[in-house]
Amino acid sequence: MKIKRVFPPLLVVIGVGLLTAIAASTAIRTERPELPENIIEDVTATAARIDDPMLRRWDELGIAPAPSADELEVLRRLSLALHGTIPSLEEIRLFEADAGPHRLTRWTAAMLNDPRFADYFAERLARAYVGVEEGEFVIFRRDRFTDWLRIQLGDRRPYDEIVREMISGRGVWTGKGEVNFVTAGFANEEFDANKLTARTVRAFLGQRMDCAQCHDHPFDDWTQDQFQGLAAYYGQVELSLAGIRDKSGEAFGLPDKAAEYLKTGTIATELRKRFRENGDGLRKHARLEMVAADRLWVVRDSQKIEENLEPRFVIRRTPTGFAVSSYEGEYFIEDRDSLEQQVVDPSVPFHPEWLGTEGTRRDRLAAWVTHPDNRRFDRALVNRVWGLLFGKPYLSDRPVDDLPDPDREEDAEETRVLDLLGCDFREQGCDLRRLVQVIAATRAFRMDSRAATSDPQQLEQAERAWAVFPITRRRPEQVIGAMLQANTVRTVDQNSHLFVRFQKFIRERDFVNEYGDLGENELDDRAGTISQALLRMNGEFAHEMAEEEPFTAPGRIASYSSTPEKLLENCFLACLTRRPTPEEAAYFLPQLEDDNDEPDGVVQDVFWTLFNSPEF
Repeated sequence: MKIKRVFPPLLVVIGVGLLTAIAASTAIRTERPELPENIIEDVTATAARIDDPMLRRWDELGIAPAPSADELEVLRRLSLALHGTIPSLEEIRLFEADAGPHRLTRWTAAMLNDPRFADYFAERLARAYVGVEEGEFVIFRRDRFTDWLRIQLGDRRPYDEIVREMISGRGVWTGKGEVNFVTAGFANEEFDANKLTARTVRAFLGQRMDCAQCHDHPFDDWTQDQFQGLAAYYGQVELSLAGIRDKSGEAFGLPDKAAEYLKTGTIATELRKRFRENGDGLRKHARLEMVAADRLWVVRDSQKIEENLEPRFVIRRTPTGFAVSSYEGEYFIEDRDSLEQQVVDPSVPFHPEWLGTEGTRRDRLAAWVTHPDNRRFDRALVNRVWGLLFGKPYLSDRPVDDLPDPDREEDAEETRVLDLLGCDFREQGCDLRRLVQVIAATRAFRMDSRAATSDPQQLEQAERAWAVFPITRRRPEQVIGAMLQANTVRTVDQNSHLFVRFQKFIRERDFVNEYGDLGENELDDRAGTISQALLRMNGEFAHEMAEEEPFTAPGRIASYSSTPEKLLENCFLACLTRRPTPEEAAYFLPQLEDDNDEPDGVVQDVFWTLFNSPEF
């Protein structure tokens, strides 16, 4: 009787579980697009134009460039740079079966159309835009921002449009992800316009003017006045019940510092004294609004901009100080500490004609930053994307967001490649995917990482001139992403089973937490640590990823590989995206051949060894 009562609900639970599993594991796979021949020719021709100045430079310096890399090696680079992981054994077999022309160019396009590109690049770019800290959860949601950015990249929105929405965004940060670029500037419920200004210039113009907050830049031409003028464009940002918006009253050029001076400084002391003498009171949180630039202020009882109250006091500047008017009369106060130097009008350091005349201050700032003639904007993105593809920025001797001014003639030759790529990027409608395709088709990207020389001095010169593909450390998410992918024969992506995707998320998070996150300056050159090496060697991640189980890559490879040679080849392809060298085969094959008597453990040992190799 009890069995009859339990049996129907049990069937329902099993049925729901099966339907969920089927739905999670049968997502529609995106077919690899056939790239039109004219697009292939255009990308190839543009890449050749980028190669020209590099070829001339190598010739002038007498540098022999490295030979072309094996196509599987380039495929691995693309996968790590665009998806944060290595290609699966399944993808490698499909790639090798593709006998069509321009295979790498077509596969680059396929990777860019894969949702994994938008997922991965959204996180990489978000670090430059909003940092890595979670900030104030109530008014800043980093996850909302990255999700919004992922959608924009997936929809192939022009990059300049994306940036304009970030700078000028309004509304509630939970509903409009782009607004989180602005709310990231809040700390302890106070808006820091200086912080957001510095980030805007670094992220979108590729230059650092942070120190100009307090003093003129000691090396570049940035001045404190220029920084304050830019910061004034964020001066009207206000947090309200409707989300982020721009104030309509206070801030026609009056910075908070000057307003506070009138409210709480020496002048306010005199004001309060005079008000008390006349039976009036100056409220602590009264709203101060500038009506005419540095000439006329009004004080209202309410803090709320929405309430259009009659002014309680009117303050106007006189040649000797301030005149304060109220219903009771007018008072004159001598200006002991002039506010002239504290009043800052919005201004830009160059080309004010790019600002336009319409919209709010932030609308105009966004138009200036993304203006078609603003070469800094184009070069900033090109240098960052180059860094994400190569592991370090094009100008590798300086931070990715510290480019020289485009007008400096002495740097013209060094930055010529950035300008050529930036010009093509702008001509193609600020298409980020197109930019990636062109860089990935250049000779520099498809070079071998072994230089044509062994002389240390010549090798250093070749690396600086991009005559050899640089060897750089993988970011932590790339390390664990590669281990997770090597652990399974099929591609781990949005079409994988729900359980596989959940397991990937948990393991990536735990590994990065233990390994250490590089933060927003992840393109800086840093040495590995002993603890990171020990984590790869002795941690549970490498052990679990190398286990020979029925559904793991080591177990499946061991079961279907017909010969020891084929077994070793599959291990190397799964982990290193290449076949073993004769020396490596001579070392490993005897151990695999002896494995016939004791089948367990040897393939696992091979995987563990490859996981901990410098190449991996």
